[in-house]
Amino acid sequence: MESRDSPSYSSCIFFICLSTLPIFVSAIDPRPQAQLRFHRNGEFKILQVADMHYANGNKTRCQDVLPEQMASCSDLNTTAFLERLIRLESPDLIVFTGDNIFYYAGNATSMDAAFSPAVSSRIPWAAVLGTHDRPSTLSSEEMMKHIVTMNGSLSQLNPPGYTIDGFGNYNLEVGGVEGSSLHNKSVLNLYFLDSGGTSDVPSIPGYDWIKLSQQLWFKRTSDELEKAFRKEPEPQKESAPGLVYFHIPLPEYATVKSSNIVSVKQENVKSASMNSGFFTTMKERGDVKAVFTGHDHINDFCGNLMGIHLCYGGGFGYNGYGKEGWARRARVVLAALEQTDEGAWGAVSSIKT
Repeated sequence: MESRDSPSYSSCIFFICLSTLPIFVSAIDPRPQAQLRFHRNGEFKILQVADMHYANGNKTRCQDVLPEQMASCSDLNTTAFLERLIRLESPDLIVFTGDNIFYYAGNATSMDAAFSPAVSSRIPWAAVLGTHDRPSTLSSEEMMKHIVTMNGSLSQLNPPGYTIDGFGNYNLEVGGVEGSSLHNKSVLNLYFLDSGGTSDVPSIPGYDWIKLSQQLWFKRTSDELEKAFRKEPEPQKESAPGLVYFHIPLPEYATVKSSNIVSVKQENVKSASMNSGFFTTMKERGDVKAVFTGHDHINDFCGNLMGIHLCYGGGFGYNGYGKEGWARRARVVLAALEQTDEGAWGAVSSIKT
């Protein structure tokens, strides 16, 4: 287990540099404020937590820890680890990318315990479902409905007005710095999708995939956000950058060349056996800079494929499988805004993790 003063992070680093128009502070009409917003220091930080696998608290034994740690290790170590990371990092948003609980303990009590550090922190958080969140005593819809109602949760069941596969497909907008000319625009777009569990098509074995209905929603939402970013006031030349979060990695994760990977790949990519084309959909839209998944606990790499960074969060929970002697971990993403010579904050200039 990690010592209390040295938590582990997924350690790969990439920078995304974005060209923007000069932005100056100006008077703006008051509008409803975004729930998420860049700080006055021009930064916004996201903590990704993948694969907690929370079950029955102190009754749940840990997997793949050192022999001398086994007797005292339980789900409570996962809770303590999350509490410690939240204190140290002070993120602006916490994102849980599935397998939040373990199916045999799949109930509201387990979810309440798993997410309790985020709730107690009063930091906004969002979640999607994974493969081990289901099947359980709750359906996927019931599970997502419970997450939506929890304190601090910005999660949504599904976008209104759409017939869409899965539960937990939604987007969040991150506004510009208070008082800047981009105060009323989303300068960073976050997309969340339900990547499903296992295939329910008999002729296609294995894991599920991002369905066509979800891709259509993503394309329309991305297009609407781009139009809003390009229109008056302060019209921009290109889309605001987007980050995408879901659980099961895309097949493209396995195609990234080792020369384009930062950090470690210690197991095969376990994606769907068919490719539904979501990577191509994101590439065609052009706004997505990175994808963040979980599922494969002892992979924590980021790989650059055609300009989109495909990243793992790394296994977080002690009830999930790991590798003896290899620390549980999380991923931190820091987005920073451009600052003009006059000191005004503009659009996103870099994203690093």
